[in-house]
Amino acid sequence: MEFSPAELMIVNASRALKESQVVFVGVGLPNIACNLARQSHSPHIQLVYESGIYGAHPARLPLSIGDPTLVSDATSTVSMADLFMLFLQRGLVDTALLGGAQIDKFGNLNTTVIGDYNKPKTRLPGSGGACEIAINARNVFIIMRLKRRAFVEKLDFLTSPGHLDGGDARDRLGLPGGGPKMVITDRALFEFDPITKEMTLTNLTPGNSIEDIIEEVGWTLQVAKTVGITAPPTIEELSLIRRELDPQGTYR
Repeated sequence: MEFSPAELMIVNASRALKESQVVFVGVGLPNIACNLARQSHSPHIQLVYESGIYGAHPARLPLSIGDPTLVSDATSTVSMADLFMLFLQRGLVDTALLGGAQIDKFGNLNTTVIGDYNKPKTRLPGSGGACEIAINARNVFIIMRLKRRAFVEKLDFLTSPGHLDGGDARDRLGLPGGGPKMVITDRALFEFDPITKEMTLTNLTPGNSIEDIIEEVGWTLQVAKTVGITAPPTIEELSLIRRELDPQGTYR
């Protein structure tokens, strides 16, 4: 079956969640990926939403983190402050999914401005809860389309910390979470070197070459000794996405 780049990202993000139990998730592609994981290989995943919902089972595709459908059959509904303090800052979130307008080689994210902060070309939504999530989650998966304007050597603004300037920078600053673990794009998957914490190309999606990926990255990209090819989405995965999780095609 043919599939879109967004469907490929959803499926690869879902597969990456196999080891996760408690996942901090937003709307859009991360939401669909988490629900796909729960309906396929990981039925016991607990979804946590920034608005104060733990153990959500949304009855339909939520339009925002404040959508009432998130309360459907949820384990707990609390204030946003309680959710952040009692779950996230206590280290109880296994995995968080984030996105951004810009990312650098250490997984730092910009969701604040493009251009000079005082006279930006584009003003973006800002951090929301992303900075706290990036600091406290045990692992962070980042979902972004691969474009040279987004994968930059230097961020215009650092909104959410990844591995900062690499190495043990997070530990030296006292950040409790584990930082970025994987970057999931429409054309490749990247992981982070355990020592340098630099983003490394580990897998290509079907139809792409290493040279294609290098051209879309704004720094000298590290490439794993063996680069794999991700398996395409299965008929079952695509059917769940199209029939149940995003039937209107809002995100896929």
